[in-house]
Amino acid sequence: MSLFFLRFLTSGESHGQGLTAVLEGIPANLEITEEYINKELRRRQGGYGRGGRMKIEKDRVRILSGVRFGKTLGSPICLWIENKDWANWKDKMAVEGEPDESVVPFTRPRPGHADLSGGIKYNQRDLRNILERASARETAARVAVGAICKRFLEEMGIRIGSYVLNIGECSFPIKERDLIKRHLHAEESEVRFPDPSKDGEFRRYIDSVRERGESAGGMFEVFAVGVPPGLGSHIQWDRRIDGRIAQAMMSIQAMKAVEIGMGTECAVRLGSQVHDEIGYRKGKGFFRYSNNLGGTEGGITNGMPLIVRVTMKPIPTLKNPLRSVDIETKEPLKAGKERTDVVAVPSASVVGEAMLAIVLADALLEKLGGDFMEEVIERFKQYIKHIGEF
Repeated sequence: MSLFFLRFLTSGESHGQGLTAVLEGIPANLEITEEYINKELRRRQGGYGRGGRMKIEKDRVRILSGVRFGKTLGSPICLWIENKDWANWKDKMAVEGEPDESVVPFTRPRPGHADLSGGIKYNQRDLRNILERASARETAARVAVGAICKRFLEEMGIRIGSYVLNIGECSFPIKERDLIKRHLHAEESEVRFPDPSKDGEFRRYIDSVRERGESAGGMFEVFAVGVPPGLGSHIQWDRRIDGRIAQAMMSIQAMKAVEIGMGTECAVRLGSQVHDEIGYRKGKGFFRYSNNLGGTEGGITNGMPLIVRVTMKPIPTLKNPLRSVDIETKEPLKAGKERTDVVAVPSASVVGEAMLAIVLADALLEKLGGDFMEEVIERFKQYIKHIGEF
């Protein structure tokens, strides 16, 4: 994805030795701990409907560089997350040597997965060489990076949260209007729905999906409050904040649609029912009477909460596999199976938080600059003063 001030890369395979992430661009003197990041990693592993992998992995990060005595140095931060399951896969995923007879090539691509497309692109006859990296296991590294960006945003009073809207056909009206309260209620729910009293009905629905050998997708919302106006730009296509957010969300495995604010409903409403009217009050400054556009106008944040709705497709690996073709024999057969989840929408919402945090941290640094936190915070205060005086 296009980032202007931050850069990050992840590496690692689902059943490899572990995951690595390198994050560059975080200013010096930001306080950060491994436990802060681990809290986010634990959140990613939760949610009813997850598979057996979550019983094996207890993700914990090691900060290998870029932090000393609990503060960032301004240099690249290297993060490491061990794969506990590597002990069971070290012969099948060995870095060196030749595969022995126990290594059976994966040749039955799953509809909806990267298996076949990736195999063709990279000329791989064992599709495990594709699926291992395409796996959503990679998102653990992104959540670790996003945790650092969240911590950075906290210094400017920006808070990020999320909650699930539906899982498959199971959905209920959300009565709570306050975004922070929705997030806090979701933290108490097994499926991250902002009304834990509905958990039993979600569990029954997920169990019915499992019994049918199926998987289910769903939708979640990610939000950010405390975001000042002026992040992003209308100047060029790749600087628009809504475009950057959408690209970040669509980069998460299995995501198929992104809406900001009212989203697709704008298509069936008149202009007077969509655009957020502007008000001004002395001491408060400019404000909006509504937030239908979800906090952006013209590719720039407008000071209202950012609200992003993301749609996740059902997971491609099914207990009752769909039709496929063996890439070697070209014979029709059922697609291959891997250990998988029935539903991963709750954990995907946590990944969405991480990606929004990365985009906003980047946009804030683009706006403010600064090599150390004291400098960034002072510039932020000056910018907030400018907004109040405009």
